[in-house]
Amino acid sequence: MRDLLKYKNINLYPAPLNTVGGVKWGYIDKRGKFIIKPFYELALDFQDNALAIVQIGNYYGIIDSGGNYIVKPKYNSISEFSEGRAIVIDDEGFKIINEKGKELTSKAYNYIGNFKDERAQYSVVTSNDKYIYGYLDRDGKEVIPAKYEYVNDFNEKKAIVKIGIAQYALIDINGNILNKYGYEFVGNLSEGLLLFNEKPGGKYGFIDTKGNVIISPRFTYAQNFSEGRAIVNVSEGISNRYGLIDRSGNYTISPQYNDIILLGENRVALGIAIDQNLPFIGSKYAISDINGNILTNYIYYGVSNYKSGIASVYDYINTFFIDKKGNMVKNLPVVEGSGFLTIENKLIKSYVDYKISYFDKQGNLVWSQNSIIPLDNQYRVIEKKYKPNKDYLVYYPEVRGMQDSNLENKVNNQLKILSQVKPVKENIQLEYSYLGNFKIEFFKKKLLILELNGYNYTFGAAHGMPSKIYTNIDLVTGQFYELKDLFKKDSNYVKVLSDIIGEIIKNDPEYEYVFPDTYKGIKENQSFYVSENILYIYFYPYEIAPYAAGFPTFRIPYRDITTIINKLGDFWRAFN
Repeated sequence: MRDLLKYKNINLYPAPLNTVGGVKWGYIDKRGKFIIKPFYELALDFQDNALAIVQIGNYYGIIDSGGNYIVKPKYNSISEFSEGRAIVIDDEGFKIINEKGKELTSKAYNYIGNFKDERAQYSVVTSNDKYIYGYLDRDGKEVIPAKYEYVNDFNEKKAIVKIGIAQYALIDINGNILNKYGYEFVGNLSEGLLLFNEKPGGKYGFIDTKGNVIISPRFTYAQNFSEGRAIVNVSEGISNRYGLIDRSGNYTISPQYNDIILLGENRVALGIAIDQNLPFIGSKYAISDINGNILTNYIYYGVSNYKSGIASVYDYINTFFIDKKGNMVKNLPVVEGSGFLTIENKLIKSYVDYKISYFDKQGNLVWSQNSIIPLDNQYRVIEKKYKPNKDYLVYYPEVRGMQDSNLENKVNNQLKILSQVKPVKENIQLEYSYLGNFKIEFFKKKLLILELNGYNYTFGAAHGMPSKIYTNIDLVTGQFYELKDLFKKDSNYVKVLSDIIGEIIKNDPEYEYVFPDTYKGIKENQSFYVSENILYIYFYPYEIAPYAAGFPTFRIPYRDITTIINKLGDFWRAFN
């Protein structure tokens, strides 16, 4: 217990720093001073065991509070520790490690879940390519063999598993069957009750562990019980009708809401549709107790769970804390923008408008992410923010240090256009959201390459559409170089590059995701960027590959195309 208290008092906080080459993460102390220097691609919070997950390049490792590696960066993924164990993924598959970084599993698995009640789900693939599931113990042993079609985490040392078509069982942590249920679906145990439905497309109700129907199936959707309440939906159409029931199935909050969120500490958020005709756009929330006594107006667009009597919320303008009566906690920070605040040991962490900052408990700013990125003694890039609407946010670059102020203004105006800084109405609900940001991809001599990223999401869609633009800017002339500027005239660079990429697609298994017969070569103005030694050619999602492939990118070393590069041209000489 003493060690746990000692660990919880580790006052190190992950903090990102904008640099040339992108964001780097380190750890600051309660005064905002970097104690562990920012050189990680990502740094997560220190956990109760005084360990933190960090990323170097494409790999993850684990450090202690002194910045020493417990696990060197070698895994594709590492989960947070649960019950003294973390799940890691490498090229072989899923494995379990302990807090010293020792691998406990004797082999890799297709899947391992986090530990609950000293058990973790795992899966294997049968000879007929079917996934079956079982459970591992904390030593990585297969304590319950893989034989189930589907499993849940243990809760109260019991779990629901699927044993056949419309057949479920309740088991203990040793795999002993406690009861069986012949329903189309049975959910996991929560507060002594199990969510179920009787037939495909049927409605949901609740049974007890003995199989007795406690609440008859009459809901189109339902969640597990928490604090004696369960969220249910009775809507048959596009408009939601969420309500809250008690353990007898009686409504404590009538089913009339677009959304309901259980917040803990006997509080809920009640959501009404922002647009009744388009309920999928989202909700505005009021705070209520679990009996339906409404404490605030419908003014919040986001609400976090209650902890120690306070919750973080944001309205159209600000993010702040409220108490259990729904009143703003005035002695704690109020931050302009949309996001959440959390109390982290000695500091209050703000994640608002996708930026991290820290405050002390008197509301004074301790640390915020830098907006000035020096390139050298002359040039720098300033991060500017444009947020005309709660659903439209762009962080865009502004170049400083060019000797010709008129050229500098022209460059910056073009960067605003490319970054989608455009007129957007303020006080209306958009039917989409847009997020834009940038990073400095490359800088050498007088060539600056900025990566401008965007994500446009139409509310209700399966996914949004990303965008990516690289700007190859000459900081002396203000020219935005195009692909043709890299090559000699009459070099037929389009065919040369097209042929090279065609061979890569044909022979490199990394690119087997490319749609058959869709690649027809590159365009004259093909999207590209450069580094010191490599030309990168890239395509947009769906252009030659599925959406999940992102932006297919091809690396072409200059040595492979040296005969067609114009090494006397302005573009090449800008960085050579």
